[in-house]
Amino acid sequence: MIRVFIGFDPRETVAFHVLSQSIHDRASEPVSITPIMLSQLDGLMTRERNPLQSTDFSFSRFLTPYLCDFEGWAVFMDCDMLVLDDIAKLWALRDDAYAVQVVKHDHVPEEEVKFLGATQTKYEKKNWSSVMLFNCAKCQALTPDYVNTASGLQLHRFQWLDSDDLIGEIPHRWNHLVAYDKTVPSGDVSNLHYTIGGPYFEEFKTTDYADEWFDEKDRMLRCDQTRDTS
Repeated sequence: MIRVFIGFDPRETVAFHVLSQSIHDRASEPVSITPIMLSQLDGLMTRERNPLQSTDFSFSRFLTPYLCDFEGWAVFMDCDMLVLDDIAKLWALRDDAYAVQVVKHDHVPEEEVKFLGATQTKYEKKNWSSVMLFNCAKCQALTPDYVNTASGLQLHRFQWLDSDDLIGEIPHRWNHLVAYDKTVPSGDVSNLHYTIGGPYFEEFKTTDYADEWFDEKDRMLRCDQTRDTS
């Protein structure tokens, strides 16, 4: 079973469901998808919301290994994504030499504000944590107490690991930053990341790859009905 955890923010509910649809529609192996919802983390996620926090799951994403009892592997993904490939291909990249595997972006955004007026923060390892393959047994530092008390930079810079050598790399195609990345041909993209703002927001409805997202939404809404001929 491929375990996928997706960050959930009620302002982007449709994004979660369309992403889930895109994963299931292309998966060649069984997949379980769990939303990381603050409403389901009562007593686990207790830290106050940071003014720089752009989504509900900015920090709760790091509870993924704990929610897996620090056993096996799991994928975490931001909800503002669209998978165009078989998630089993990502799952097959697991390497026990690492605690976590990510796309190692060199991403320095130029804009100061992103979707819904959120501040665009800039820091080392920006966007590395938006797709993570967790080797949960090697992530035991990520207890609820640590996730609730560590700084945002400690979490997103992976300072909970003893060494950066424990951070493995996955191909760039699995975290393509829409409207930023120009180097990956469209046919080689496995996962679109609408990091500035998804097409489900009015101001981004014509962003790059918007058509792909709306096509996936239509497939999610499919409801075949047999016409009554009586």
